[in-house]
Amino acid sequence: MKFASLANGTRDGLPVLVNRALTQAVAINHLAPSLRELLENWQQHHSELTALGDELEAGKLSAAISFNPQEVLAPLPRAWQWLDGSLFLNHGELMQKAFHLEPIADADTIPLVYQGASDDLKGPGHAIECPSVEHGIDFEGEFAVIVDEVPMGTGADNALDYVRLIMLVNDVSLRALAPREMKTGFGFVQAKPATSFSAVAITPDELGDAWRNGRVCLPLHMRWNEQWFGHPNGEEMHFGFHQLISHAAATRTLSAGTIIGSGTVSTQDRSAGSACISERRALDVIEHGEIRTPFMQPGDRVQIYTELANGEKPFGAIDQRVALV
Repeated sequence: MKFASLANGTRDGLPVLVNRALTQAVAINHLAPSLRELLENWQQHHSELTALGDELEAGKLSAAISFNPQEVLAPLPRAWQWLDGSLFLNHGELMQKAFHLEPIADADTIPLVYQGASDDLKGPGHAIECPSVEHGIDFEGEFAVIVDEVPMGTGADNALDYVRLIMLVNDVSLRALAPREMKTGFGFVQAKPATSFSAVAITPDELGDAWRNGRVCLPLHMRWNEQWFGHPNGEEMHFGFHQLISHAAATRTLSAGTIIGSGTVSTQDRSAGSACISERRALDVIEHGEIRTPFMQPGDRVQIYTELANGEKPFGAIDQRVALV
């Protein structure tokens, strides 16, 4: 199943069920007024949603409406919690090598994760709004899951049972502001403007065998200003989402609707490119001895998507431009 939220004048939007082709949708606000609230009662409505999805796919619903994946809100325009990991160790190793950074202790045995802002989450076609190009505007392509309520102390062996939906992420970063915030040890605030998500959040079964070992085992296609930028594969996550969920729930319960991100997708195969500009700049230094890649400018466009073996784009595409405000 695929879910989205349409603009309807409310803060959380109108929850809809979407067909696989991302062309038709049907409102499901008779079950819950928002997707966030639907997630809080997922088991209660799951069988009805499955039946409704089958009818929508078969074209049997007179209540179906046209769906435009570029004209939607984030699936969750606001969430109780947004936790973002850094689960691709290759990314950190490249940054350390290029910029002579100290390795983070135990990063290969304990997942890195920080708590981001979750009160203003953007849709796939919304502008990347930033105050200044001097802040070093960067995109970051990621995968994310949305979980049901996860009890405190849940082990990694059981954690995937709580994954309800999967999304794509553009975790926009302002690189010039990040170093000071990292040094404080208090986490990001100014360096992380509003995060953007794919048009739809999908149930894991929509990915078939591409969802395995707690990972989205697909290339994440990145295009910048109409040019190929990278297609690193999500299969190379050092920790799976099951391990990250268990880590996050070690000392607290995670509320239903919590979003958990993978961090920048990164691969050791350099021919696969990168999912963020910062990593490309690190490779510039490693390979050429100098930075050759600028950060984003006003009007720049970034596109992020995945494809299944049949060419289907299960999440649609994040397709955004930079706008100064």
